[in-house]
Amino acid sequence: KQGPVASPMSMRSVLTSGSCASPPLPPPPPPPGPPPIFDTETVKDEGTASRSALFAQLNQGEAITKGLRHVSDDQKTHKNPSLRAQCPSVRSPTKSHTPSPTSPKNSPQQSHAPVLELEGKKWRVEYQEDKNDLVINNTELKQVAYIFKCNKSTLQIKGKINSITIDNCKKFGLVFDNVVGIVEVINSRDIQIQVMGKVPTISINKTEGCHIYLSEESLDCEIVSAKSSEMNILIPQDGDYKEFPVPEQFKTAWDGSKLVTEPAEIVG
Repeated sequence: KQGPVASPMSMRSVLTSGSCASPPLPPPPPPPGPPPIFDTETVKDEGTASRSALFAQLNQGEAITKGLRHVSDDQKTHKNPSLRAQCPSVRSPTKSHTPSPTSPKNSPQQSHAPVLELEGKKWRVEYQEDKNDLVINNTELKQVAYIFKCNKSTLQIKGKINSITIDNCKKFGLVFDNVVGIVEVINSRDIQIQVMGKVPTISINKTEGCHIYLSEESLDCEIVSAKSSEMNILIPQDGDYKEFPVPEQFKTAWDGSKLVTEPAEIVG
């Protein structure tokens, strides 16, 4: 009541200066605390306890199955068909179930019609089965005979012919009079050949089992063999035949200037 009276201008200046003053700044955040301490001893103790418990279960032996629940037969799907019908089939996520193309079934072996005919200068004897009365007559010197895939059969060739080839035959017999060239046996099994007259050369390749009956006139015949086994040459002696095996094993040695190959002796 006794002080001086404030003027309106001084009040406005006080209000203005109070409203424009900036508020005080907040204090800085406290520094971070120390990092948490990793208790290795506690983890080590927990791991040791877990391993001890595992070994204790393993050491139970047969007693380890005492805690398992017994499943009766009516609860097993492989013994109860009704359970299998109720359970939907679950496909493995790791395997793709795209339908695989059906493998073609093995078609039955195609049968061929037997052939015994003269085609130009070539006698064709093919696909003969269980025929023991096959005969070729009226032969000429320029003609050849080709025998292919004949099984359990016998063929007789009369007269003189240029050459004969036996290819892919099994249990086949051949009787011929004269051949001016060569008789070849290829890729066959259980072949018997009887020479009634003369033949200069007989070749045997990739054949298992070949018996050749030579005549008195064909004793100078040369036998050439390769990749074959069970080969025997039968020589006429005193009205009968004596069998001589063709060597299948050879030995080779260096004599100082060249290789020398000799048949290995067959030990009986």
